[in-house]
Amino acid sequence: MEHKVRIIEIKNITHNVNSYKVEKPADFSFNPGQATELSVNKPGWENNKHPFTFTSLSSDPFLEFTIKSYFDHDGVTNKLSTLIKGDELIIRDVWGAIEYKGPGCFIAGGAGVTPFIAILRQLRNENELADNKLIFSNKTSEDIILKEEFKEMLGDNFITTLTRNKEDGYHFGKIDEEFLKKNVKDFNKHFYICGPPPMIEALKIILKKSGASAESVVFEK
Repeated sequence: MEHKVRIIEIKNITHNVNSYKVEKPADFSFNPGQATELSVNKPGWENNKHPFTFTSLSSDPFLEFTIKSYFDHDGVTNKLSTLIKGDELIIRDVWGAIEYKGPGCFIAGGAGVTPFIAILRQLRNENELADNKLIFSNKTSEDIILKEEFKEMLGDNFITTLTRNKEDGYHFGKIDEEFLKKNVKDFNKHFYICGPPPMIEALKIILKKSGASAESVVFEK
């Protein structure tokens, strides 16, 4: 089923990430971590669909998407960056395999953090954030989505690493086996991973080698 929804607010998050708050259709619900296929309701763009995760909560009176725009090609994310309040989006049925199964470690690369935003916000509302950790990899500190909110929510359990620049206050390097062994004490908990496909595949191998069970690793299939 398709729903046409108007944009009610656009907020800049980083130099290439915006939050889009839109109307919520009646009786529309989803679980934190789920997504929908979205397109722009403008001539020539209606059928150009792209998956995006809800970053609002199902209980909110609006829907929110936090989206990184890629300006190097004329795709949906680039088109979204040109929209203004009042423009329309088309959203569709809800889907997604990333869901919270219990305390553990969230590992994200860049815009791959978006499925975790609603999950962590929901846990905060329920006072269930304890024993959860977020390890977040970005190229530079300028790329970190919702840095202050994650710091406020997780404190020392919010760990950032940069892969392009060495900067004070941040780890440097990829999330490899050595990095995980330094920053994860218990490999028997759940692991939630989202990011570029090569990162996900490498982490699955590292986690298995480190003793995590296949059933404990949650990712978008």
